[in-house]
Amino acid sequence: MIVLLNPIAFCLGFLWDQAVGDPPKWPHPVIYMGKIIAWYDKRFNQGRPRLRRLKGALLTLILVIGSYILTAGIIGGAKEISAVFGLIIEVLLLGSTLAGKSLLEAGSQVLTPLKEGKLDEARNKLGWFVSRDTAQLSEGEIARGTVETLAENFVDGILSPLFYMLIGGAPLAMAFKAVSTLDSMIAYRNERYEDFGRFAARADDWANYLPARLSVGILSLAGWFYKLPVGYALTIWRRDAKTHPSPNGGNPESMVAGLLEIQLGGNNIYHGKVHHRAEMGDPLHELTWLDIERCQKLIRLGTWISFALILSGIVFVNSIM
Repeated sequence: MIVLLNPIAFCLGFLWDQAVGDPPKWPHPVIYMGKIIAWYDKRFNQGRPRLRRLKGALLTLILVIGSYILTAGIIGGAKEISAVFGLIIEVLLLGSTLAGKSLLEAGSQVLTPLKEGKLDEARNKLGWFVSRDTAQLSEGEIARGTVETLAENFVDGILSPLFYMLIGGAPLAMAFKAVSTLDSMIAYRNERYEDFGRFAARADDWANYLPARLSVGILSLAGWFYKLPVGYALTIWRRDAKTHPSPNGGNPESMVAGLLEIQLGGNNIYHGKVHHRAEMGDPLHELTWLDIERCQKLIRLGTWISFALILSGIVFVNSIM
């Protein structure tokens, strides 16, 4: 079944995310997805490796397909009540799949204390968003971790949901959100999740494959607008993107590294152990809080460029169907 997205619903959903984001006390689909994953994990993540892989794959399929069907059903049911009510529900569901406002706010929560020289507070705030140990990070390392988070989540939290709205409306965007939530909760390379989360990790790689590569062009446009070295950034992307442990994360991160003329990657500490990740970009200057601000500007403009491109696609698809 082809799901055609109403351009008005798309615009309102995007603007809702930009203006309101995710109100803390509002119910959010990801919260319920997380509860389902946690319950299933506790109950079924056991047995031999092959059995764990099968159980993890089953969870992924159930949650992704279920999210699609439930979202389509809720919107369809709301439209049966009234067109206006259906539009409101669709707008809210579309907005809930995006993380534009919350991503930039996350960056600001680290940026503000860092600008004021409050390193302990900045380390603590960064620790809310990354899994690495942050207690001993320097200003440059805090800035690096924040920029890496902003760059990678530009794809996961903004571009990919927009991309799937174009293809399959709110239901497919919500299905992508299920994949992303699974990846964040069970796609770890450790004893507990190596097998159980394998299928979810692969699903996330597949789902973000095209959007991650589209991000290169979008960030290039944003960089061109701000008169940043786009040609140099593309050279860094071609050289370094493939060194990232994720098949997708290296695309936006290497582009941002090139545009800002900084180096990302390097040593991170996880649970007291040092892990080295290949560097991306050249250390043309020491990272500071200014690089977080510059990255936020890139992400903000990249978000609006993505919106304009996807809206054009939605209008075109609706005109020919």
